[in-house]
Amino acid sequence: MRRRVTGTILGGLVLALVPFLSSAANATPQAAPPVSHSFHHSCATARAGVANCDALVRNDVATSETALRAALAAPSGLSPANLQSAYKLPSSSAGSGQTVAIVDAYNAPTAEADLGVYRSQYGLPACTTANGCFKKVNQTGGTSSYPATDGGWAQEISLDLDMVSAVCPNCKIVLVEATSASFANLGTAENTAARLANVISNSYGGSDASDSSYGSYYNHPGKAITVSSGDSGYGVEYPASSHYVTAVGGTSLRSASNSRGWTETAWSGAGSGCSSYNTALSGQSGLTGCSRRAVADVSAVADPATGVAVYDSTAYQGQSGWMVFGGTSVAAPVIAGVYGLAANAASIDNNYPYTHSSSLFDVTSGSNGSCSTTKWCHAGTGWDGPTGLGTPNGTGAF
Repeated sequence: MRRRVTGTILGGLVLALVPFLSSAANATPQAAPPVSHSFHHSCATARAGVANCDALVRNDVATSETALRAALAAPSGLSPANLQSAYKLPSSSAGSGQTVAIVDAYNAPTAEADLGVYRSQYGLPACTTANGCFKKVNQTGGTSSYPATDGGWAQEISLDLDMVSAVCPNCKIVLVEATSASFANLGTAENTAARLANVISNSYGGSDASDSSYGSYYNHPGKAITVSSGDSGYGVEYPASSHYVTAVGGTSLRSASNSRGWTETAWSGAGSGCSSYNTALSGQSGLTGCSRRAVADVSAVADPATGVAVYDSTAYQGQSGWMVFGGTSVAAPVIAGVYGLAANAASIDNNYPYTHSSSLFDVTSGSNGSCSTTKWCHAGTGWDGPTGLGTPNGTGAF
Protein backbone atom coordinates (compact mmCIF):
# COMPACT_ATOMS: atom_id res chain seq x y z
CA MET A 1 0.00 0.00 0.00
CA ARG A 2 1.39 3.40 -0.94
CA ARG A 3 1.86 6.13 1.62
CA ARG A 4 0.19 9.44 0.82
CA VAL A 5 1.87 12.34 2.56
CA THR A 6 0.43 15.82 2.68
CA GLY A 7 2.45 18.91 3.48
CA THR A 8 1.69 22.62 3.69
CA ILE A 9 4.23 24.95 2.19
CA LEU A 10 4.42 28.63 1.41
CA GLY A 11 4.90 30.12 -1.97
CA GLY A 12 2.98 30.25 -5.21
CA LEU A 13 3.20 30.06 -8.92
CA VAL A 14 1.05 32.07 -11.30
CA LEU A 15 -0.69 30.25 -14.13
CA ALA A 16 -0.28 32.70 -16.99
CA LEU A 17 -2.81 32.58 -19.79
CA VAL A 18 -0.77 32.88 -22.97
CA PRO A 19 -1.03 31.42 -26.46
CA PHE A 20 0.08 27.81 -26.78
CA LEU A 21 3.76 27.61 -27.73
CA SER A 22 4.11 31.39 -27.55
CA SER A 23 7.26 32.99 -26.21
CA ALA A 24 5.32 34.11 -23.15
CA ALA A 25 5.12 30.49 -22.05
CA ASN A 26 8.79 30.77 -21.12
CA ALA A 27 8.60 34.11 -19.35
CA THR A 28 9.91 34.54 -15.83
CA PRO A 29 7.01 33.98 -13.40
CA GLN A 30 5.78 37.01 -11.52
CA ALA A 31 5.78 37.13 -7.74
CA ALA A 32 2.53 35.96 -6.12
CA PRO A 33 1.11 36.23 -2.63
CA PRO A 34 1.94 33.26 -0.38
CA VAL A 35 -0.41 30.36 -1.03
CA SER A 36 -0.65 27.02 0.77
CA HIS A 37 -0.20 23.95 -1.43
CA SER A 38 -0.54 20.32 -0.53
CA PHE A 39 1.57 17.61 -2.11
CA HIS A 40 2.23 13.90 -1.89
CA HIS A 41 4.98 11.41 -2.65
CA SER A 42 4.83 9.63 -5.98
CA CYS A 43 6.43 6.46 -4.61
CA ALA A 44 6.07 4.11 -1.66
CA THR A 45 8.16 4.40 1.49
CA ALA A 46 11.62 2.86 1.29
CA ARG A 47 12.38 -0.30 3.23
CA ALA A 48 15.50 -2.40 3.77
CA GLY A 49 17.19 -3.12 0.46
CA VAL A 50 14.59 -1.16 -1.51
CA ALA A 51 14.61 2.50 -2.58
CA ASN A 52 11.81 4.99 -3.03
CA CYS A 53 11.77 7.74 -5.64
CA ASP A 54 12.08 11.31 -4.36
CA ALA A 55 9.38 12.92 -6.52
CA LEU A 56 6.75 15.09 -4.86
CA VAL A 57 3.66 16.10 -6.84
CA ARG A 58 1.33 18.97 -6.02
CA ASN A 59 -2.25 17.90 -5.34
CA ASP A 60 -3.81 21.04 -6.80
CA VAL A 61 -2.43 20.98 -10.35
CA ALA A 62 -3.27 18.40 -13.02
CA THR A 63 -4.27 19.66 -16.46
CA SER A 64 -4.76 17.52 -19.54
CA GLU A 65 -3.01 18.46 -22.76
CA THR A 66 -6.42 18.89 -24.41
CA ALA A 67 -7.62 21.26 -21.70
CA LEU A 68 -4.38 23.23 -21.84
CA ARG A 69 -4.74 23.73 -25.58
CA ALA A 70 -8.41 24.67 -25.24
CA ALA A 71 -7.58 27.30 -22.62
CA LEU A 72 -4.62 28.61 -24.63
CA ALA A 73 -2.69 28.35 -21.37
CA ALA A 74 0.89 27.67 -20.41
CA PRO A 75 1.57 24.85 -17.94
CA SER A 76 1.84 25.87 -14.32
CA GLY A 77 5.33 25.53 -12.89
CA LEU A 78 8.84 26.57 -13.84
CA SER A 79 9.71 26.16 -17.52
CA PRO A 80 13.02 25.31 -19.23
CA ALA A 81 13.60 29.02 -19.88
CA ASN A 82 13.10 29.74 -16.17
CA LEU A 83 15.68 27.12 -15.12
CA GLN A 84 18.15 28.25 -17.76
CA SER A 85 17.75 31.85 -16.62
CA ALA A 86 18.02 31.07 -12.91
CA TYR A 87 21.20 29.04 -13.33
CA LYS A 88 22.78 31.06 -16.19
CA LEU A 89 23.11 28.03 -18.44
CA PRO A 90 24.31 27.85 -22.08
CA SER A 91 21.56 25.35 -22.89
CA SER A 92 21.04 26.40 -26.50
CA SER A 93 24.70 26.08 -27.48
CA ALA A 94 26.20 23.29 -25.33
CA GLY A 95 25.64 19.59 -24.70
CA SER A 96 26.00 18.12 -28.18
CA GLY A 97 27.75 14.75 -28.08
CA GLN A 98 26.82 14.13 -24.45
CA THR A 99 24.47 11.40 -23.24
CA VAL A 100 22.63 11.55 -19.93
CA ALA A 101 21.23 8.32 -18.52
CA ILE A 102 18.19 8.24 -16.26
CA VAL A 103 18.04 5.26 -13.89
CA ASP A 104 14.62 4.50 -12.41
CA ALA A 105 12.56 1.48 -11.43
CA TYR A 106 9.66 -0.12 -13.31
CA ASN A 107 8.27 0.85 -16.69
CA ALA A 108 6.82 4.11 -17.97
CA PRO A 109 4.97 2.89 -21.08
CA THR A 110 4.38 6.38 -22.50
CA ALA A 111 7.78 7.87 -21.61
CA GLU A 112 8.83 8.76 -25.15
CA ALA A 113 5.46 10.18 -26.17
CA ASP A 114 5.18 12.21 -22.96
CA LEU A 115 8.68 13.58 -23.48
CA GLY A 116 7.59 14.65 -26.94
CA VAL A 117 4.67 16.64 -25.51
CA TYR A 118 6.95 18.40 -23.03
CA ARG A 119 9.60 19.31 -25.55
CA SER A 120 7.04 20.47 -28.11
CA GLN A 121 5.33 22.71 -25.56
CA TYR A 122 8.55 24.56 -24.88
CA GLY A 123 9.97 24.61 -28.39
CA LEU A 124 12.78 22.17 -27.63
CA PRO A 125 14.10 19.98 -30.47
CA ALA A 126 12.48 16.57 -30.80
CA CYS A 127 14.19 13.75 -28.90
CA THR A 128 12.99 10.40 -30.24
CA THR A 129 14.13 6.87 -30.85
CA ALA A 130 13.80 7.54 -34.57
CA ASN A 131 16.22 10.49 -34.60
CA GLY A 132 18.71 8.78 -32.27
CA CYS A 133 18.27 11.20 -29.37
CA PHE A 134 16.23 8.93 -27.08
CA LYS A 135 16.73 5.31 -26.10
CA LYS A 136 14.85 3.17 -23.59
CA VAL A 137 16.33 -0.06 -22.25
CA ASN A 138 15.71 -2.51 -19.45
CA GLN A 139 18.23 -3.00 -16.64
CA THR A 140 20.49 -5.25 -18.72
CA GLY A 141 20.34 -3.02 -21.81
CA GLY A 142 17.62 -4.84 -23.76
CA THR A 143 15.04 -2.99 -25.80
CA SER A 144 12.22 -5.41 -25.14
CA SER A 145 10.78 -7.20 -22.11
CA TYR A 146 10.42 -4.07 -20.02
CA PRO A 147 9.47 -4.18 -16.33
CA ALA A 148 5.93 -3.97 -15.01
CA THR A 149 4.32 -0.53 -15.10
CA ASP A 150 4.18 1.49 -11.87
CA GLY A 151 2.31 4.78 -11.95
CA GLY A 152 4.37 6.45 -9.22
CA TRP A 153 7.70 5.61 -10.82
CA ALA A 154 6.26 6.61 -14.21
CA GLN A 155 5.76 10.10 -12.75
CA GLU A 156 9.37 10.04 -11.57
CA ILE A 157 10.56 8.99 -15.01
CA SER A 158 8.67 11.81 -16.73
CA LEU A 159 10.07 14.29 -14.21
CA ASP A 160 13.63 13.12 -14.83
CA LEU A 161 13.36 13.11 -18.61
CA ASP A 162 11.77 16.56 -18.65
CA MET A 163 14.39 18.12 -16.37
CA VAL A 164 17.34 16.79 -18.36
CA SER A 165 15.60 18.10 -21.49
CA ALA A 166 14.98 21.49 -19.89
CA VAL A 167 18.61 21.99 -18.93
CA CYS A 168 20.44 20.19 -21.74
CA PRO A 169 18.14 19.97 -24.78
CA ASN A 170 21.08 19.03 -27.01
CA CYS A 171 22.02 16.02 -24.86
CA LYS A 172 20.96 12.53 -25.86
CA ILE A 173 18.97 10.65 -23.22
CA VAL A 174 18.97 6.98 -22.24
CA LEU A 175 16.24 5.73 -19.91
CA VAL A 176 17.31 2.59 -18.02
CA GLU A 177 14.41 0.86 -16.28
CA ALA A 178 15.22 -1.47 -13.38
CA THR A 179 13.00 -4.50 -12.88
CA SER A 180 12.14 -3.33 -9.35
CA ALA A 181 13.21 -0.72 -6.81
CA SER A 182 15.60 -3.08 -5.03
CA PHE A 183 19.15 -1.80 -4.79
CA ALA A 184 20.31 -4.96 -6.56
CA ASN A 185 18.15 -4.21 -9.60
CA LEU A 186 18.76 -0.47 -9.54
CA GLY A 187 22.47 -1.25 -9.26
CA THR A 188 22.33 -3.51 -12.29
CA ALA A 189 20.62 -0.67 -14.16
CA GLU A 190 23.34 1.72 -12.95
CA ASN A 191 26.06 -0.48 -14.41
CA THR A 192 24.17 -0.59 -17.71
CA ALA A 193 23.82 3.21 -17.68
CA ALA A 194 27.58 3.56 -17.17
CA ARG A 195 28.15 1.67 -20.42
CA LEU A 196 25.80 3.93 -22.36
CA ALA A 197 26.21 7.47 -21.03
CA ASN A 198 28.60 10.19 -19.85
CA VAL A 199 26.31 11.33 -17.03
CA ILE A 200 23.88 9.33 -14.87
CA SER A 201 20.98 10.76 -12.84
CA ASN A 202 19.44 8.92 -9.88
CA SER A 203 16.37 10.31 -8.12
CA TYR A 204 15.85 7.68 -5.45
CA GLY A 205 17.19 6.61 -2.08
CA GLY A 206 16.88 4.52 1.02
CA SER A 207 18.41 4.62 4.48
CA ASP A 208 22.12 5.38 4.85
CA ALA A 209 24.18 2.36 3.82
CA SER A 210 27.78 1.34 3.30
CA ASP A 211 29.63 1.48 0.02
CA SER A 212 30.91 -1.96 0.97
CA SER A 213 27.36 -3.20 0.24
CA TYR A 214 26.37 -1.21 -2.83
CA GLY A 215 29.28 1.02 -3.79
CA SER A 216 30.41 -1.09 -6.74
CA TYR A 217 27.25 -0.03 -8.57
CA TYR A 218 28.18 3.67 -8.32
CA ASN A 219 31.97 3.51 -8.67
CA HIS A 220 32.39 4.49 -12.32
CA PRO A 221 35.39 6.80 -12.86
CA GLY A 222 34.93 9.09 -15.83
CA LYS A 223 31.16 9.26 -15.31
CA ALA A 224 29.33 12.06 -13.50
CA ILE A 225 26.71 10.46 -11.25
CA THR A 226 24.11 12.62 -9.50
CA VAL A 227 21.83 11.45 -6.69
CA SER A 228 18.98 13.25 -4.92
CA SER A 229 19.58 13.84 -1.20
CA GLY A 230 16.02 12.98 -0.08
CA ASP A 231 12.79 14.76 0.81
CA SER A 232 12.36 14.14 4.54
CA GLY A 233 14.47 17.00 5.88
CA TYR A 234 17.58 16.52 8.00
CA GLY A 235 18.90 12.97 7.62
CA VAL A 236 21.01 10.99 5.15
CA GLU A 237 19.93 8.71 2.31
CA TYR A 238 21.91 6.24 0.22
CA PRO A 239 23.17 6.39 -2.53
CA ALA A 240 23.47 10.15 -1.93
CA SER A 241 25.84 9.24 0.91
CA SER A 242 28.07 7.16 -1.37
CA HIS A 243 31.67 8.27 -1.77
CA TYR A 244 31.31 7.92 -5.54
CA VAL A 245 28.47 10.30 -6.42
CA THR A 246 27.48 13.95 -6.44
CA ALA A 247 24.82 14.38 -3.74
CA VAL A 248 22.23 16.98 -4.76
CA GLY A 249 20.27 18.95 -2.17
CA GLY A 250 17.30 21.24 -2.67
CA THR A 251 16.23 24.88 -2.67
CA SER A 252 13.18 27.09 -2.99
CA LEU A 253 13.63 29.17 -6.17
CA ARG A 254 11.67 32.37 -6.72
CA SER A 255 11.88 35.31 -9.11
CA ALA A 256 13.30 38.50 -7.60
CA SER A 257 14.06 42.10 -8.50
CA ASN A 258 17.82 41.69 -8.07
CA SER A 259 20.68 41.49 -10.55
CA ARG A 260 20.32 37.73 -10.88
CA GLY A 261 16.54 37.90 -11.28
CA TRP A 262 16.06 35.02 -8.83
CA THR A 263 16.54 34.23 -5.17
CA GLU A 264 17.05 30.89 -3.41
CA THR A 265 16.76 29.56 0.12
CA ALA A 266 17.30 26.08 1.50
CA TRP A 267 14.21 23.91 1.04
CA SER A 268 12.87 22.51 4.30
CA GLY A 269 12.55 18.99 2.88
CA ALA A 270 16.07 18.57 1.49
CA GLY A 271 18.06 15.67 2.95
CA SER A 272 21.42 16.39 4.59
CA GLY A 273 23.85 15.25 7.24
CA CYS A 274 26.77 12.91 7.82
CA SER A 275 27.00 9.32 6.67
CA SER A 276 27.65 6.76 9.39
CA TYR A 277 29.61 4.57 7.00
CA ASN A 278 31.29 6.15 4.00
CA THR A 279 34.55 8.01 3.49
CA ALA A 280 34.46 11.79 3.12
CA LEU A 281 35.33 13.36 -0.20
CA SER A 282 38.81 14.87 -0.19
CA GLY A 283 37.29 18.23 -1.16
CA GLN A 284 35.21 18.24 2.01
CA SER A 285 38.20 18.34 4.34
CA GLY A 286 37.81 21.14 6.89
CA LEU A 287 34.45 22.27 5.50
CA THR A 288 31.69 20.08 6.82
CA GLY A 289 32.40 19.11 10.43
CA CYS A 290 31.66 15.48 9.47
CA SER A 291 34.27 12.78 10.03
CA ARG A 292 32.78 10.83 7.12
CA ARG A 293 30.95 11.63 3.90
CA ALA A 294 28.75 14.75 4.19
CA VAL A 295 25.57 15.44 2.19
CA ALA A 296 24.92 17.47 0.05
CA ASP A 297 27.56 18.66 -2.45
CA VAL A 298 25.50 21.03 -4.63
CA SER A 299 21.79 21.75 -5.04
CA ALA A 300 19.00 23.02 -7.27
CA VAL A 301 15.29 23.79 -7.04
CA ALA A 302 13.27 21.16 -5.15
CA ASP A 303 10.44 22.92 -3.28
CA PRO A 304 7.01 21.86 -4.63
CA ALA A 305 5.77 25.40 -3.93
CA THR A 306 8.28 26.67 -6.50
CA GLY A 307 8.12 23.49 -8.54
CA VAL A 308 8.58 22.62 -12.19
CA ALA A 309 6.13 21.80 -14.96
CA VAL A 310 6.11 18.12 -15.98
CA TYR A 311 3.97 16.16 -18.43
CA ASP A 312 2.98 12.55 -17.67
CA SER A 313 -0.01 10.77 -19.19
CA THR A 314 0.10 7.59 -17.08
CA ALA A 315 -2.83 8.15 -14.74
CA TYR A 316 -1.93 7.63 -11.10
CA GLN A 317 -3.65 8.66 -7.86
CA GLY A 318 -6.21 10.57 -9.89
CA GLN A 319 -3.70 12.73 -11.74
CA SER A 320 -2.27 12.85 -15.24
CA GLY A 321 -1.30 15.43 -17.82
CA TRP A 322 0.50 18.62 -16.84
CA MET A 323 1.51 18.65 -13.17
CA VAL A 324 3.86 20.55 -10.86
CA PHE A 325 6.63 18.56 -9.18
CA GLY A 326 9.16 19.18 -6.46
CA GLY A 327 11.49 17.08 -4.37
CA THR A 328 15.20 16.51 -4.80
CA SER A 329 14.08 14.32 -7.70
CA VAL A 330 13.92 17.63 -9.56
CA ALA A 331 17.37 18.73 -8.45
CA ALA A 332 19.30 15.56 -9.38
CA PRO A 333 18.41 15.55 -13.11
CA VAL A 334 18.84 19.33 -13.27
CA ILE A 335 22.43 18.92 -12.06
CA ALA A 336 22.91 15.94 -14.39
CA GLY A 337 21.88 18.20 -17.24
CA VAL A 338 24.44 20.80 -16.12
CA TYR A 339 27.14 18.12 -16.14
CA GLY A 340 26.01 17.35 -19.69
CA LEU A 341 26.37 20.99 -20.69
CA ALA A 342 29.85 21.15 -19.12
CA ALA A 343 31.00 18.00 -20.98
CA ASN A 344 33.81 17.37 -18.48
CA ALA A 345 32.74 14.07 -16.93
CA ALA A 346 35.60 12.04 -18.40
CA SER A 347 38.28 14.25 -16.83
CA ILE A 348 36.88 15.21 -13.41
CA ASP A 349 35.51 13.56 -10.26
CA ASN A 350 32.91 14.52 -7.67
CA ASN A 351 35.41 16.71 -5.83
CA TYR A 352 35.41 19.15 -8.74
CA PRO A 353 32.69 21.48 -7.38
CA TYR A 354 34.76 21.90 -4.19
CA THR A 355 37.64 23.42 -6.12
CA HIS A 356 35.36 25.55 -8.32
CA SER A 357 32.80 26.83 -5.83
CA SER A 358 33.16 30.39 -7.14
CA SER A 359 31.02 29.22 -10.07
CA LEU A 360 28.08 28.49 -7.78
CA PHE A 361 25.39 30.66 -6.22
CA ASP A 362 25.90 30.36 -2.47
CA VAL A 363 22.58 29.76 -0.69
CA THR A 364 22.80 31.32 2.77
CA SER A 365 19.37 31.11 4.39
CA GLY A 366 16.79 28.47 5.23
CA SER A 367 16.80 25.22 7.21
CA ASN A 368 15.69 21.60 6.91
CA GLY A 369 15.32 20.76 10.61
CA SER A 370 17.24 20.53 13.88
CA CYS A 371 20.76 19.15 14.26
CA SER A 372 23.70 19.22 16.66
CA THR A 373 25.98 21.15 14.28
CA THR A 374 24.36 24.20 12.71
CA LYS A 375 25.75 23.85 9.21
CA TRP A 376 24.39 20.31 8.84
CA CYS A 377 20.81 21.58 8.73
CA HIS A 378 20.99 25.38 8.30
CA ALA A 379 22.11 27.18 5.16
CA GLY A 380 24.94 29.66 5.59
CA THR A 381 27.96 31.09 3.85
CA GLY A 382 30.01 28.38 2.17
CA TRP A 383 29.18 24.70 2.49
CA ASP A 384 26.04 23.62 4.35
CA GLY A 385 24.09 20.39 4.45
CA PRO A 386 20.78 21.27 2.74
CA THR A 387 22.35 23.10 -0.23
CA GLY A 388 25.96 21.94 -0.28
CA LEU A 389 28.24 24.48 -1.93
CA GLY A 390 25.33 26.11 -3.73
CA THR A 391 23.50 26.05 -7.06
CA PRO A 392 24.82 26.39 -10.63
CA ASN A 393 26.01 29.76 -11.87
CA GLY A 394 26.83 28.56 -15.34
CA THR A 395 28.78 25.32 -15.81
CA GLY A 396 32.12 26.27 -14.28
CA ALA A 397 31.71 24.09 -11.18
CA PHE A 398 30.95 20.99 -13.24
